[in-house]
Amino acid sequence: MDVTSLEKQIKDIEDEIFNTQKNKATEHHIGKLKAKIARLREQADIRRSAGVKGKGFSIKKSGDATIGLIGFPSIGKSTLLNQLTNAESEIGYYDFTTLDVIPGMLHYKGTKIQILDLPGLIVGASKGKGRGKEIIAAIRNVDLIVLMTDSTQSMEIHHMTKELHAAGIRLNQSKPDVMITLTKQGGITIHTTQKMTMMQEKTMYSIASEYVTNADIIIRDNIDENRFIDAFLENRIYIPAIAVINKIDLISKKNLIKQKKLIESNGWKVIPISAKKGSGIDELKQQIFSNLNLFRIYMKPQGQKPDYDEPLILKKGETVRSVCKKIHRDFKQRFRYAQVWGTSGKYPGQKVGLDHELNDKDVLTVIITH
Repeated sequence: MDVTSLEKQIKDIEDEIFNTQKNKATEHHIGKLKAKIARLREQADIRRSAGVKGKGFSIKKSGDATIGLIGFPSIGKSTLLNQLTNAESEIGYYDFTTLDVIPGMLHYKGTKIQILDLPGLIVGASKGKGRGKEIIAAIRNVDLIVLMTDSTQSMEIHHMTKELHAAGIRLNQSKPDVMITLTKQGGITIHTTQKMTMMQEKTMYSIASEYVTNADIIIRDNIDENRFIDAFLENRIYIPAIAVINKIDLISKKNLIKQKKLIESNGWKVIPISAKKGSGIDELKQQIFSNLNLFRIYMKPQGQKPDYDEPLILKKGETVRSVCKKIHRDFKQRFRYAQVWGTSGKYPGQKVGLDHELNDKDVLTVIITH
């Protein structure tokens, strides 16, 4: 089935949902229709990708993490990139100044954070408009998204999140805690580990039947039908994001507060800046660092002083095992024990094993066999 036929089916089902009265009696039917739409959209995306000619953006990831600057054209991304890094992204006051991905490197608190100035995202990008497929493919590989609008167009945040959502990108969400085990027979069985308040059991089975015939499913989250549908789809990706309002020097303080509250009402952390004048940049750097969940480890060779100049950068939840992998591929096999000084230890110099979870600014000595 071609993309046009799939889009027509999707539109017909959307019309059916719109015309269906929403109540408990119709909840399972609407859930099934939503699942069908998601499945058809995934098929349409595959068809579109197969029909795209030419190459995408060539981006070599570097540094400790990568963030993507996303916004509609002429929002000030290039100016912001130049403020945050030493990159020289062309600056213009007309649409589509950036026609390729411009990388830069932010050095902050001992970390190296790659920032990608992506071409302007436009309405219809999720369907390939304006190099949308290439831009979204690049976005799917970043560790943090900075959604950028300006003081005159705050509704752009809504339009951008809508495009990203349509492309299977979920912002500031965790992956649904759902385990799906396919079986050879027996139909569908669904078990929940907590009370489900946002979805009826009948709805769960209606949705599941759109994707599997025989399966054991365990739901460990109190999720709604949209999150349950996401659990079945392989193209879903979960990325943290923050919102930036640029050009705050062009509006009154009263209007800025109003726009900030409007965006925050949808659950966003908002940082007001003026990329041109440099105001708000320090707070933005701190928020980028915080949302990437990076932390620093200072290595201390046995019998020597800690190296405070070149910290080892890890992500929240990483352990001594992660440090060994970063230092040398043989360290894990030759590992004897480690000593830690800092907030993750019970006392200074505590001996710990490979699975010990580390904290920011810990000092670590790794002892190996020779």
